[in-house]
Amino acid sequence: MREQELLTPVYLVDEGKIIQNLKILQEVEKDTGGKILLAQKAFSLYKLYPLIGQYLAGATASGLYEARLAHEEMQKPWQLAWGRQSSPKLNNTSDQQALPPNEWADLPAGCPENHVFCPAYTPAEMEELCQICDHVIFNSLGQLELHRPCWEKAPVQAGLRINPEFSTQDHAIYDPCAPGSRLGLRREQLPDHLPPGVTGLHVHTLCEQGFEPLLATFRAVEAKFGSLLHECQWLNLGGGHHITKPGYDVAGLKELLNYIQAKYQVQVYLEPGEAIALRAGSLLTTVMDVVENTLPILILDTSAECHMPDVIEMPYRPPLKGGGEPGAKNVTCRLSSRTCLAGDVIGDYSFDRQPRIGDRLEFEDMAIYTMVKNNTFNGMPLPDIAVKHPDGSCQVIKRFGYEDFKERLS
Repeated sequence: MREQELLTPVYLVDEGKIIQNLKILQEVEKDTGGKILLAQKAFSLYKLYPLIGQYLAGATASGLYEARLAHEEMQKPWQLAWGRQSSPKLNNTSDQQALPPNEWADLPAGCPENHVFCPAYTPAEMEELCQICDHVIFNSLGQLELHRPCWEKAPVQAGLRINPEFSTQDHAIYDPCAPGSRLGLRREQLPDHLPPGVTGLHVHTLCEQGFEPLLATFRAVEAKFGSLLHECQWLNLGGGHHITKPGYDVAGLKELLNYIQAKYQVQVYLEPGEAIALRAGSLLTTVMDVVENTLPILILDTSAECHMPDVIEMPYRPPLKGGGEPGAKNVTCRLSSRTCLAGDVIGDYSFDRQPRIGDRLEFEDMAIYTMVKNNTFNGMPLPDIAVKHPDGSCQVIKRFGYEDFKERLS
């Protein structure tokens, strides 16, 4: 199938561009010994997990369901491909529970890892996570101790999320270091030494940022938590790193990772989400109608509220192929949706000529924080999901229908 044959609306993910991003990240891994994980909260197109697992160290989750997804679609197929038909981390049978805690470690080197962080876990979630994850990270000492009977006997690395109280961004909604933040332990909340069984620390403060904020953040971490770093086996520097964005200081990143690992003798992890799928996806949409009210308003078959919620939540103006800033080209139009929400507006764009009913438009950089956040408000159909292969052919890998809307209700 060719791109022009796809029905709209459709998320179209470019497999070739994903590979380009993965090669950049893999180079960082190879040159530093650091490990990079896919943050599924940004990009969870699991049909590509086997591909991603060939380049990166694994995946990280924000809760049980994401952890299960990574286990089922990235970790478990890799294990089975190596002929390991059973593992204490794959099945919860009584025989396997009786195996020594480190029995799973005989899996071949390079098996994709599975990490998880959540501000709070239920006891049932913890039981399952300890069967399928390598690292379980806690947000508080209370959660660490509540679940100690479970994680302490499991083959997992336990960690704590820390808050360096050092902000590097202006978006309060995405700032874990803002006053009153619920995320991470401040230095004054931790003892002089790591609690028994804790093997590492996790810090995540960045959002769509370059290397310089990471360097400044680590210096703050080092100043406040340096004594604890010497007790760690690993340090997770979280996500928000735009490593694959043109202009990112990759050399500086490599130097920092090498410095941390040499000085503190720790395994460093990074868990970007956007960097894996940055500039690697589009949302194709069709103009359904044009109405006039001080300017032409295009009614599209896609929606900001339903299909790209960050447009309203952040807010931000998504890039549009061929579209300019208002007033920059011959005609300025407002792009909107067919939902009943008055504010379901994507933004104002200018064009060389006014788009007509039936024309197709392409929003760019739509692989990240779209499929993972979309919804069926107003009964809006979800877009198809398609992959564009390196040879230019396109494959629809998921088509949604009425049942997907209905089954979310009762």
